[in-house]
Amino acid sequence: MSEVLSNLSNALAATVEQASSVVVRVDGRSRLPASGVVWDADGVIVTTNHGLEQDTDISVCLADGGAIPAVLAGRDPGTDLAVLKVEADGLTPPTWGQPDELKVGHLVLALGRPGSSIQSTLGIISALGQGWRTPTGGTLDYYLQTDLTMYPGFSGGPLVDVSGRVLGVNTSAFLRGAGLTITTPTLRKVVEMLLTHGKVQRGYLGVGAQPTRLPEALVVELGQETGLLLTLVEPEGPAAASGLFLGDTLVSLAKQPVRHLDDLLAILTGERVGTALPARILRGGQLQELSVTIGLHP
Repeated sequence: MSEVLSNLSNALAATVEQASSVVVRVDGRSRLPASGVVWDADGVIVTTNHGLEQDTDISVCLADGGAIPAVLAGRDPGTDLAVLKVEADGLTPPTWGQPDELKVGHLVLALGRPGSSIQSTLGIISALGQGWRTPTGGTLDYYLQTDLTMYPGFSGGPLVDVSGRVLGVNTSAFLRGAGLTITTPTLRKVVEMLLTHGKVQRGYLGVGAQPTRLPEALVVELGQETGLLLTLVEPEGPAAASGLFLGDTLVSLAKQPVRHLDDLLAILTGERVGTALPARILRGGQLQELSVTIGLHP
């Protein structure tokens, strides 16, 4: 038994040592520094949005102990991600793992560099699922929760599997007392958008809405019990320009049922900005169809 534990202990230590080179310290707030992950060899660093209290005077401490200035390329409060750029040679990106290879109960390590040396904590994946909307309005492709202790300064550091692959970036911004990981699929989309636009583009209609019960005949016909009653339509917004009125009930958009506000927000992705989507509404007791062009969220 002692040999098994010794082998496991040595293997975990080797994994931490292997992955430590991609973990950096990020000095971008007055309190404790945050951690970050090397994204590519061109000097792109990924960290958390809440770990940066300022847009300037940011520095990054690399694994070799050298501190260098960093420039903010963009940030997204919705997913709590931020991207920095540094001028440095010899950066090596991690090997990325995919969340669809994981199961609840798998051992994982959280790494952080709140000081000059690497730190780590061990735990298991406690919950895993498809898709989750954050309290700040972002969308994560996967919901990955661990039982890891998120020590101060660990936010922005990587979650690593026992093979040393980085599964995502850890954040303590969304769940009190629990670790949440922003996984690779979400990271790739957000990082690319921040590098290109400096922010994450999200679709926009310019409406206020609340769920409302559909007439019983429509419940049977459509197979859904609720739609979204438009309680506000901004006069100059995309919805108004597309012919939507106060009091309309949005039943579907892009041929997808719209039962609750989360359904609508899930459709309003950045890729759909400027796109005309088919919409079905209930107006004056009658179903109508029209085309709605998605705007860019201001």
